[in-house]
Amino acid sequence: MPPPVQLGLTAISKPAIGRNGYQGFNPHSEVLPKGWNGHNARPLPSDILVDHDVGINVRDGCTLYCDIYRPPTSGPDEKVPAIIAWSPFGKKLNGITVMNTLPWGVGIPKDTTSGLERFEGPDPAEYVPQGYAVVNVDARGAGDSEGSVVIMGTQEGEDGYDMIEGIAKLPWCSGNVGLAGNSHLGIVQWFIAALRPPSLKAIAPWEAAGDLYREQFARGGVWDSALFDNITKNVIHGYNGLEHFAEMYRRSPLQNAYWKDKRANIKNVNIPTYIVASYSTFVHTMGSIRGWLDVDTKDKWLRWDPYQEWFDLWAVKESRDELAAFFDKFLKGKDNGFEKVPRVRLALLRFGDKDPIYPIVEEDYPIPRTKYTDFFLGPNGKLSLKPLSETQTVSYWSEIRDSTFEKVSFTYTFAANTRLAGMPKAVLYMSTNDWDDMNIYVLIRKLDRNGKALLNLNIPWSHAPTKSFDGVDPKDHHILLFYFGPLGILRASRRHIDPSMSIHDQYPFHTHDREEKLSKGEVVELQIGLWAMGY
Repeated sequence: MPPPVQLGLTAISKPAIGRNGYQGFNPHSEVLPKGWNGHNARPLPSDILVDHDVGINVRDGCTLYCDIYRPPTSGPDEKVPAIIAWSPFGKKLNGITVMNTLPWGVGIPKDTTSGLERFEGPDPAEYVPQGYAVVNVDARGAGDSEGSVVIMGTQEGEDGYDMIEGIAKLPWCSGNVGLAGNSHLGIVQWFIAALRPPSLKAIAPWEAAGDLYREQFARGGVWDSALFDNITKNVIHGYNGLEHFAEMYRRSPLQNAYWKDKRANIKNVNIPTYIVASYSTFVHTMGSIRGWLDVDTKDKWLRWDPYQEWFDLWAVKESRDELAAFFDKFLKGKDNGFEKVPRVRLALLRFGDKDPIYPIVEEDYPIPRTKYTDFFLGPNGKLSLKPLSETQTVSYWSEIRDSTFEKVSFTYTFAANTRLAGMPKAVLYMSTNDWDDMNIYVLIRKLDRNGKALLNLNIPWSHAPTKSFDGVDPKDHHILLFYFGPLGILRASRRHIDPSMSIHDQYPFHTHDREEKLSKGEVVELQIGLWAMGY
């Protein structure tokens, strides 16, 4: 289906041989033998048959291309289920290439993956020997796939539906298909599964936002496309254009049919779902929570990942094994007891030089026994369990000039060990005498007993080249590796809330369908949901 409104497009680089793994359009098949180690990483534990550039037609006539990694014995007499990894990032752009460009390689040992894994996807070296085909798809407009690149929404959902049904009919496929992968590869699962393709039997959205407007591009109504601008420049390559989010926001900064189409209808997902979430991602936390709350199936699991998403996807053997067991249960029908795996497992971050507490088995999320506590802003920069008897005011100059920008802070000292796990919310009463709007950022930090703000390392300390934060220059505090704490963002003019759409009282749903500008000096109530925390 075409997008609900005319798309603005932006130019992207054409595929070039040697860049991001691209090898040119060359449909053929080959067997990579056991022990093959073409990327000087993880040797293959078994032979793998690779079908390159397999074309599948979708409903509007475009052909999308994929690479298929499967057991050499697979065929009409020995059919296997398929795990599809879907994105526009290049089906041969592997995790090794990306990790080599990032600080510390995000802690992932170089022999963890084979180089056949697409970026943010499952490694064929892991799953093909266990009797699966791994299908890496170049989404519409990416690589040699036809059309222009679109990101999420009905179009990508329908493309995924058609690809699943096309793969299911291939002679080697058992007819059972799953979706797996992280970030884009996870987000798209909500959109595809909501359309209920008959051959799709299970999904595993591994850290997956669910609303591109509210969770990535215009969180709280404040535009930020820095992440996707970098992806556009360095990762997405094709022969036609790419949907231009900044132009679409310029045309309509408020909700319209286009932006509504970028919010997945997760309540329509009704198949087994294995969800991985984390606190430290800057995109995916709340989509994972809404997924857990909204999917319409009893066969669902939520696991809070204590580490950075790529580290957990590739470097943690227990995570890889559990994903395989999930698919064994729901794609192969194995009676392996997976239904006994705890439905909710929590992680708690300790910050400083301590590794997380994990796993903590819980009955549900948010945790039913949570004691919701109101802390009130008080004098002398303190939080209090009792409100003030009379109104007081604090003020600050909000224009950011340099790293010493002004802010107001309030602290609370716990008298006993306490676990803070769930969704914090700030309710603020604010005004400005200088403008008709405000962008508000609310951050919770953990302090040590001396008042020093702490960081959390998003990988195990055993995988870091240092043993403490003391030797790390603050300018090297990369957001993938270092977590400050949960953040909430709201533009004051976007403060309108629809309680019927809120997933929880602690996480208000801002409609973003109107602007309510401020009069100078007017005090307004702002309800700001911070992303979930676990301390």
